[in-house]
Amino acid sequence: MAIIELRNVGKTYHTTSVPVEALQNINLVIEEKEFTAVVGPSGSGKTTLLNIIGGLDQASTGTVLLNGIDVAAMGEGKLIDFRLHHIGFVFQSYNLIPVLTALENVEFVLFLQKTGKKERRQRATQLLQRVGLAERMDSKPSELSGGQQQRVAVARALASHPSFVLADEPTANLDSHTAESLLDLMEDLNKDLGTTFIFSTHDPRVIRRARRVINLEDGLLRNDHTAS
Repeated sequence: MAIIELRNVGKTYHTTSVPVEALQNINLVIEEKEFTAVVGPSGSGKTTLLNIIGGLDQASTGTVLLNGIDVAAMGEGKLIDFRLHHIGFVFQSYNLIPVLTALENVEFVLFLQKTGKKERRQRATQLLQRVGLAERMDSKPSELSGGQQQRVAVARALASHPSFVLADEPTANLDSHTAESLLDLMEDLNKDLGTTFIFSTHDPRVIRRARRVINLEDGLLRNDHTAS
């Protein structure tokens, strides 16, 4: 089943005197349970593509369908609600709330969903156990390593049982061992839970693991390869 469909999507930025076409005529379908990497040089449009899929930015042209729903037809309130319930985000810079513990950071998205206290505590605890942080639940981000913070971010992304997870350069700030460990975790979650992952990445370690690689260059989709 297609959970993401882009039809002739373009994005033009008008922040300078010369318009910049970040994306041009992108046609793309992402199915459930995919483990997909979007790759390309800096400025190729990778992050813009993820931001449009995630509803963090709007396409200038074309149509974006998420779970069959046209994003452009959603009002801002409905879009925020859709992101909250259907999309998990993992950012290069972790984006954890510094004054909250690991457990509270994972619980926060469930709090926004108005999940009851007992249920959100139970789900957050289970997720942190799953990502190997059972002993660090009461630690704040400043007390965790980069790899541990990114594992909290993965747990938080999964807390809402999202339709898919968008991961923007998730291994960029991690050493090789930590990056491989994080990728092991996300592969396991993809296989065991059927969680769909879409990565924006330069990292050859991520690209090797991906079962589908989408190559962007100058805002154009140059190649779309699925591993046999």
